[in-house]
Amino acid sequence: MVADDVASGKFGRAVCTRFPPEPNGYLHIGHSKSLVLNFGLARDFGGKCNLRFDDTNPFTEDIKYVNAIKEDIRWLGFEWDNEFYASDYFEPLYDIAVKLVKEGKAYVDSQNEEEIRSGRGTVTTPGTDSPYRSRTPDENLDLLERMKAGEFEDGAHVLRARIDMAHPNMIMRDPLLLRIRKASHYRRGDAWCIYPLYDFAHGLSDAIEGSRTRYARWSSRTTATSTTGSCARPASCGRRSRPSSPACRSTTPSCPSGSSSAW
Repeated sequence: MVADDVASGKFGRAVCTRFPPEPNGYLHIGHSKSLVLNFGLARDFGGKCNLRFDDTNPFTEDIKYVNAIKEDIRWLGFEWDNEFYASDYFEPLYDIAVKLVKEGKAYVDSQNEEEIRSGRGTVTTPGTDSPYRSRTPDENLDLLERMKAGEFEDGAHVLRARIDMAHPNMIMRDPLLLRIRKASHYRRGDAWCIYPLYDFAHGLSDAIEGSRTRYARWSSRTTATSTTGSCARPASCGRRSRPSSPACRSTTPSCPSGSSSAW
């Protein structure tokens, strides 16, 4: 597939992949598939492979895992072209969240974790709308700004995408975008107390960095469609761009990072 695309010039640019582990533990043998696939394809087709740490959970991540992951990649014989961190994108991701709220595409939900989980329904029954789903954009924006300011405790509110609580794909039933986490981040310190969820941050990070070619574990593809469509205009591979356009839609999240469920 890749060889055919390169030969035909289908995308008019070089292959650009990325390996995006979450630094919440050491790599194991299962990570080697995505690692070798992404670095190997970039090498074989004269492209680039970026290393991005999906570090959006302050409770579990640590610099020791960052260093260990880089050591393991080099031990396997690979070197990345650019080194990125999702935690550098908290500002643009928040700006995107504000944009979604203003456009009525996201809302602040004040249900607790169990209520949110129960409201999602099952694979055979539709979910039910949150009682807070009808909040106005102004109400949601006010709450979101107060969440960012640290006014509320963990779990008091979350930001959710307003999609479809009856969607056949349960992941599309108003997925969570931002949550309150009053914990110090290993890179950002105490600068933030709201953190993006994996499905929100992952595809948008790709768009900011310009990683257009994404190869993933099969099991991760079920989360692909939950990436929001209001995102950044992709930059050239390895060059960041500020989110500015709702025109692009990022696609397949990759595997090494852990995904988040309710919170």
